[in-house]
Amino acid sequence: PWEFGGLIKKLRENVKGADKVVFSTHCQNDLGLATANSLAGALNGARQLECTINGIGERAGNASLEEIVMALALKGDTEFSGGPGTGKLYTAVNPVHITPTSKMVSEYTGMLCQPHKAIVGANAFQHESGIHQDGMIKNKSTYEIMTPESIGLMRGDAQSGAGIV
Repeated sequence: PWEFGGLIKKLRENVKGADKVVFSTHCQNDLGLATANSLAGALNGARQLECTINGIGERAGNASLEEIVMALALKGDTEFSGGPGTGKLYTAVNPVHITPTSKMVSEYTGMLCQPHKAIVGANAFQHESGIHQDGMIKNKSTYEIMTPESIGLMRGDAQSGAGIV
């Protein structure tokens, strides 16, 4: 990500007319870094991040829309300010539609999400170990940076996977 972010920064600083261009990222996930590279690009001035639901794409896939959306929703006003442009980065995506959209894409394409996929995987909000269960009972934010409800998944639904096992 530091290399990719540096590339976007270098282009913005050294290409004549770059201030009149919308820089875009379209990252492949060959090394598992597509989302990180896209966010590094945004941090350094890219203002269009091309991504796909569930990270679906050729070969190893593309940057994951749900990961980018939630990273910006949760960290956009703190970790992505002070860079080129107006500061805070955000999307126009309403996160409560993430889970139903992910499920629809999976159903229509026949491509199941791996259970441990960030945000939309079946295990993303499951807690089994004793230390996790204790932390969840005391304070859910101990282990969850976001709530399942924030992405359209109701805690406790039989099929949600959200909660203590």
